[in-house]
Amino acid sequence: MRKVLVLAATIPFVLTSCVSKKKFTALEAQQKETQDLLNSATVKLNSCLSEKDLLNAERSSLMSQLDYLKKNNSDLINSSKEMTVLTTKGAQNLEKSLESLREKDLKITRLQDALTKKDSVTLALVTSLKREVGIDDPDININVEKGVVMISIADNLLFKSGSYDVNLKAKSVLAKVAKVVNSKPDFECMVEGHTDNVPIKNSVLLDNWDLSVKRSTSIVRVLQNDLGVNPKQLIPAGRSSFIPLVENDTAENRAKNRRTRIIIMPKIDQFYDMLEKEMKTLSK
Repeated sequence: MRKVLVLAATIPFVLTSCVSKKKFTALEAQQKETQDLLNSATVKLNSCLSEKDLLNAERSSLMSQLDYLKKNNSDLINSSKEMTVLTTKGAQNLEKSLESLREKDLKITRLQDALTKKDSVTLALVTSLKREVGIDDPDININVEKGVVMISIADNLLFKSGSYDVNLKAKSVLAKVAKVVNSKPDFECMVEGHTDNVPIKNSVLLDNWDLSVKRSTSIVRVLQNDLGVNPKQLIPAGRSSFIPLVENDTAENRAKNRRTRIIIMPKIDQFYDMLEKEMKTLSK
């Protein structure tokens, strides 16, 4: 390119000093042609330079996109690894939760079985008592309440009015109760005395509390001393007039409320021992 420029600059000088007009004209034409070639080359060069700049810019953009895609791909791989770890931990936690639920369900089933067994024994006791005592006497009521066997005996079968001495007639009924209690040495027998709300006080009794407790202990003594019930199974209790069956508003209703209730039930500590054994079995 430099040679062309030098040639173009020296041609006029050479032509004016050394060549003829004809040659000068030819050289001028050649110079013009050379100048045209130079101009065309310059245009092409500028176009190439512009295209190069565009290509460099496009390359830079593509490199930026490539870097972004590489980073995004790396992030996705890391995220996938984290999700895999989380999914594994989630599956493990879910399995632990399911295992815990299975264990709890098994415990509940065992407890239900234990309660069912207890209920079966209770119903068997009711059947035995009804067979022994008889169910035709309206003054004797045998049923199951809150999972225990309850025998309610009217006051007139056991005591004289205002007295806590057990009459002879009552002993035949109590003997049948004692037979069933003696057949279940792992059960307890609670004797509850109940009165009506008519106040009582004399040289022996202070009030209805006193009467209800003395009646209860009198029956306990008969069961122990006369009928051979183990005293460890017996629990005397007095409830006075505070748990009536009906309102104490008539003589008939007051007679219903004067009663002795004998409750035959599993020993609470043994029942809980049974549940505890079930729990220990499940934990192994």
